[in-house]
Amino acid sequence: MSAPIVFLVDNGSLRPQATLILRSLADALAERTVLSVEAVSLLHSHKIAADKLNGVSATIVKRRLRECLAAGQREFIFLPLFLGPSLAVTDYLPQVVDELSGEYPELNVRIASVLAGENLDLPDPRLAQILADQIRTLKPSPNTKVALVDHGTPIIEVNRVRNAVGRQLASELDASLVLPCSMERREGEAYAFNDPLLEKLGEVDHFAGGRLILAMFFLLPGRHAGEGGDVAEICDGLISEGVFEQIQNTPLLGEHPMLLEILEDRLRDTLSRNI
Repeated sequence: MSAPIVFLVDNGSLRPQATLILRSLADALAERTVLSVEAVSLLHSHKIAADKLNGVSATIVKRRLRECLAAGQREFIFLPLFLGPSLAVTDYLPQVVDELSGEYPELNVRIASVLAGENLDLPDPRLAQILADQIRTLKPSPNTKVALVDHGTPIIEVNRVRNAVGRQLASELDASLVLPCSMERREGEAYAFNDPLLEKLGEVDHFAGGRLILAMFFLLPGRHAGEGGDVAEICDGLISEGVFEQIQNTPLLGEHPMLLEILEDRLRDTLSRNI
């Protein structure tokens, strides 16, 4: 049996920096595990001009998997760069595999656990430790507010992960409150579990005013997170409206070395799983 090819999979972005960071993580994992690890997105990234990616075009899962199958490879591990069980991991990836299994019956794909792990209400504590480490570098005072922001999700299980990490982060910081919030959400009461929204933090009792540290529950830069993204625009609005005197954002999770440790553990766990 040949060694598996590992696809480090993110959702994909049109921002070149996201692909470059994904490639850096894949290269580091390959070095640590002596396996072939490729950075492959689900969507979008293949549209980035190659000259913005050091001359090497990005690719997407369906295309790259088909290329590898045509070349004779049959063993694959998908390593999701996702915080929780997004539909991209639980639905879309299995659909891609099922589609190609009809053409290649010997195809064998194992999908590793997401970064949070299997227990959504007790996620991997290293996620909170990363955030706490990033917050401490900003030297919060006892009066500094802390909010944990993610994109917002239609999947309540993903929301449970964020909220659980918020509780862990409060414990790490020895803080009475870390307020989870969402950048955006779908309309309707069915998605109210995402509330409060980042732009509405001023309406939360006893939370507005003073200094806010925004713990970014995002992995890679894109149109939402990172320089010039939607989160930054919302924060500028909160400052201009006088909701907070100062807002500081933590770096993205993909920039912290401990994330690589989590990915390596997810990969090794999957390698040890019986086929």
